[in-house]
Amino acid sequence: RYYRLAAEQGDADAQFAVGQCCELGLGLPQNIGEATRYYRLAAEQGDADAQFAVGQCCELGLGLPQNIGEATRYYRLAA
Repeated sequence: RYYRLAAEQGDADAQFAVGQCCELGLGLPQNIGEATRYYRLAAEQGDADAQFAVGQCCELGLGLPQNIGEATRYYRLAA
């Protein structure tokens, strides 16, 4: 609950944590689309773990259309 509040207030660490909870169904219903949304929010703030997670989602087509070029871009940002 508090992670989600912090995530909605723009905290990148909380956004990544909520993304993981959504992806894995930990304390929230499993929802890869919602996970990807939170990962992107954190990635836009420069969170390397979130950038890698968005890269994986783009590569595998999880929660968004598969896009290898976009996956590569996020992996590079995360490096």
